[in-house]
Amino acid sequence: MSGKKDTIEKAYQILTIEDDRACRDIPDSACREAPGNFFLNAGNGALTKLAEQVASPGLVLPWLLSAMGAPSSLSGFLVPLNRSGSLLPQLLVSSRIRKYPRRKYFWVASGYIQALALLLMIPLTLFVGGLWGAIGILALLALFSIASGVASVSYKDVMAKTIPKGKRGTLLSIRATVGGALALAAGAWLTLTAGEDEPIMFYAALLAFAALLWFVATTLFALIREEAGATDGGRNAIEEARNGWRLLSEQRDFRNFIIARSLLLGVPLVVPFYSLFARELGAGLAGLGLFVMANSLAMVLSSYFWGRMSDRSSKSAMGWGGLIGVAAAVIALALGWWLDLGYTAWWLAAIIFITGFAQAGTRMGRKTYLVDAAPENERPLYVAVSNTLVGIIFLGSSLIGLLAALIGVQGVITAFTLMMLAGSVMAFRLPDPENMVPEPVAKP
Repeated sequence: MSGKKDTIEKAYQILTIEDDRACRDIPDSACREAPGNFFLNAGNGALTKLAEQVASPGLVLPWLLSAMGAPSSLSGFLVPLNRSGSLLPQLLVSSRIRKYPRRKYFWVASGYIQALALLLMIPLTLFVGGLWGAIGILALLALFSIASGVASVSYKDVMAKTIPKGKRGTLLSIRATVGGALALAAGAWLTLTAGEDEPIMFYAALLAFAALLWFVATTLFALIREEAGATDGGRNAIEEARNGWRLLSEQRDFRNFIIARSLLLGVPLVVPFYSLFARELGAGLAGLGLFVMANSLAMVLSSYFWGRMSDRSSKSAMGWGGLIGVAAAVIALALGWWLDLGYTAWWLAAIIFITGFAQAGTRMGRKTYLVDAAPENERPLYVAVSNTLVGIIFLGSSLIGLLAALIGVQGVITAFTLMMLAGSVMAFRLPDPENMVPEPVAKP
């Protein structure tokens, strides 16, 4: 047992470049558990990242709904439900979680709920199908996403208590890189082994595999050794909402940031319609595997590039991410409809790769911008208000998907292209982060 522990500690030191200052911000008792917690957390993240790709609301679930015979307009609800469900609960649950000395159990409960939600999608897929089966899957996706929002609040607290400062960025990069590499391998397997047929049982198997990944990942998180923490300082949700309204009414640049972020939602929202269009053009499961590979490769390759740009100018990362998303949409429109050149699965995979690259830029840019711009003592309020409002807007944006039956998939892509373009312009016009919050007026 001691030899195993020594091996874990050596691997931890190599990965994190251990030094004498490593544990000044967490207690010694937590520091001793940091190497084991680090790898449990990394394993949890790698498996959840893989599960997110195997049952991706942007790529896989649109194909599932289509194979079930559901109306194409319902696919427009997938990404909004997934994103809004994870954002909306945060303002409400953050104050409640703070009252408990150990917060990992909120993540654990949420993780098992997410595994159960995926499992319950299987009978809807196999035995119900059609409109009602799709509606049931959307309802379960909403439950999955709400649990994800609760887990997100818990995760930040647990990481801060179990992983020393200076090691957390390494941990997050390992979670993303290993998860992306596993998803890339899964996409390659799907591409090489799947045929053109689309048996509904195959989609059920993907859901079962994703549920299993969530179950194992949650069990790993349950094994993390978390010290009891402080239970004071919790924020009242109603008071937070009042303070948030004050911020919006008084700070124009913060409002403009939220508008820019909301318009740039067009980048992730357009992905299901690329996926739907690919299926309409006859791409089989091998094509879906190729798209999963493209999206995963974008996740693996883009993080360092956008991280460096965000450190230099986070608003530029937002703006350029949006413009790259516009470029991908224009290519999609030009190839398929304007120039009538036709598509292959490889062309669509390239478009999804470019869009995934763009999405990483807008996401990393807006996170860095808000963290850098918000005053330290009010940062949780700025983040909660921004996430809650954008969650509401995400939910409302699903109405655009309903237009698919009227204006076609290409019309919806055009609408999202205009959103991305407007969001990019807004992002470039934002002030530098240090100038977003006005200096208080000195009292005479």
